[in-house]
Amino acid sequence: MRLGILGGTFDPIHFGHLRLAEEMCDELSLSKVLLIPGAQPPHKDERFISPFQDRLEMTRIAASYSDYLEASDMEGQRQGPSYSIETIRIIRNLYGADLELFFIMGIDTFKEITTWKEYKELFKLTSFAVIDRPGIEQCEINSYIESLGADFKKENAGDSYINPYGSHIYFKKATLMDISSTKIRQNIRTGKSINFMVAERVKEYIIRKGLYK
Repeated sequence: MRLGILGGTFDPIHFGHLRLAEEMCDELSLSKVLLIPGAQPPHKDERFISPFQDRLEMTRIAASYSDYLEASDMEGQRQGPSYSIETIRIIRNLYGADLELFFIMGIDTFKEITTWKEYKELFKLTSFAVIDRPGIEQCEINSYIESLGADFKKENAGDSYINPYGSHIYFKKATLMDISSTKIRQNIRTGKSINFMVAERVKEYIIRKGLYK
């Protein structure tokens, strides 16, 4: 099984997240992508994040629009900060040794990975699909990969790297959508439209629950 995971605060989940997950399904021939809201994101202040159950429910609603997306509550089932290394280990135990796992993230997030708990262990357990953005030079990417100290070597064909554990880092292109959760929350607070930024039923949930007022 080839499984993708896309994590985030998802406060709220929007079309940028959904389009990225759908495109990576096609690009990497994935069986599905798990959308995983972080219960207690280590790099976020909990005081300014919506309740986990609301973020999870919006993610479930959004995932229902595609046969290839599935919301997961696994980070809400354990106590303490939502560390990715712990989530990856749980997924590996659930799906077995034959699982091919792909961690999907933007390049800006990837460039902060050295601040993550046991980040070198992540490179042993999962491959990465890193979404490139305009303005990033290949030499900058090469230099960063070398600085990780994770024994990645550039493969001959394409923008990909491999380590001795058989894990890859793939640099991929995706549709760039100028949508952010921050902008959506700001629009709601100022009475502006969020049409075509989130799925219609996600918008209805936000209105019904009075989120982001």
